[in-house]
Amino acid sequence: MKSAFKSLFPVLLFGSMILWVSCNPRNPGKEELTEEINFTMPTFKLIETDTFFFNNFVDCNMAEVWVGDTLRIFPGKYGEDPVWGFAEDLKFASGSNADEVFSTPAAEYIAPKLPVNAPVGEPGLHGAVWFETVYQDEKDPSGRTLYAIYHNENYPETLPYNEATGEGYIDKDWPLGLTERITPAAVCRIGVMKSTDGGWSWENKGLFLEDKQPRMILKPHNISKTFAGGVGDPSAVAVGEYLYLFYGEYGYPGTYDAASYDPIKEWSGQCISIARIRIDELDDPQGKAKRWDGQGFNADWDGIGQPVASLQMPVENGGGPASSPTGGFHWGPSVSWNTYLECWVMMMGKVEGQSWVGDELYISFNPHKELGEGNNSQAWTKPQKLLEKPGHVLWYPSLQPLNTPDDIANKYTSLRLGKQARLFFKYSDLGKYMSEYIVEFEK
Repeated sequence: MKSAFKSLFPVLLFGSMILWVSCNPRNPGKEELTEEINFTMPTFKLIETDTFFFNNFVDCNMAEVWVGDTLRIFPGKYGEDPVWGFAEDLKFASGSNADEVFSTPAAEYIAPKLPVNAPVGEPGLHGAVWFETVYQDEKDPSGRTLYAIYHNENYPETLPYNEATGEGYIDKDWPLGLTERITPAAVCRIGVMKSTDGGWSWENKGLFLEDKQPRMILKPHNISKTFAGGVGDPSAVAVGEYLYLFYGEYGYPGTYDAASYDPIKEWSGQCISIARIRIDELDDPQGKAKRWDGQGFNADWDGIGQPVASLQMPVENGGGPASSPTGGFHWGPSVSWNTYLECWVMMMGKVEGQSWVGDELYISFNPHKELGEGNNSQAWTKPQKLLEKPGHVLWYPSLQPLNTPDDIANKYTSLRLGKQARLFFKYSDLGKYMSEYIVEFEK
């Protein structure tokens, strides 16, 4: 998916509302509690600006971090890909502020040292990777210890099925992918890399989440030209002892069987989901993360969780399974803590056609800073349309810091922002990642 390809929507203002959140009991056996939480829905407006072009290849969430007084970003793709070709575009640029870094010419980007792909059938890194979030180890005062949360794509050719481990994919009834040629669909996974030198070199630490072969959605039902299944397009934020992962779920919520396939069941298990891992387990992550299962973070890292219900598109409103050629789901979350609003903000896209077609961007809010308490991680408001560009395909929306004294002093990144932020997104049909608007929030 990542290797493929109206005018301004009127300013959106939303009034106040009372958000009711049903919280799960903190201790098993206690009666479930329902509490009323006063939450004034933020208002916001889009301020049109001159077009700000990002000067390099972007096909993912923008991973960035401050290392001392240097802002560093890590766009691009790296690794083996039998459909699109081997890529060495995962590079970094540095600068003293966001505008300087985002304006860096492509020729000035630096290629970090990345782990090589392991031979087929052997343990190690397989397929291509994109860095989508960088977590900075708070215990390292130098700021040079970083963990990159990466999106990883494989095919039956790069990761053939291993009966002993259950990993990998069987090349039978495999669905078609994005290209106009007859090529296979990819499967996405999410992993972790570590750097101790500020991003100049990286070591692969293992997988964060994956869906295995039994959950792949195959022919004749998967005709979307998206994924065969899997988890991907992540955004991660740290809260307390945990790193919370927001990701797209594209697999079947059970064992896929062509004879008993149910599109409504597929839809029920897909959209934007949440998992978490203890920060002190990032050095050896595989098998440690837990997915939200409807009651808590109880499902295994490779098990079946439940998506955030409020972010799903109802079937009666056009929602549908990811394997459908008509789509109908939100995807590509980019989550940030807003210091002005004192709430979480999530940007997302919308798929409404084959090959990830969709011309709208959406926004949602969550008032709970402590995502680990009760149902707090699930308490996202119904997505509201932020922008529409008829005739275009919009991917990877994110809010980014501005070149202001306040944003620089606070060392804002796409994970932490203030009253104003620059909206970036990719015109996939044009192959351009750019900004045409600033988003301004009001309490």
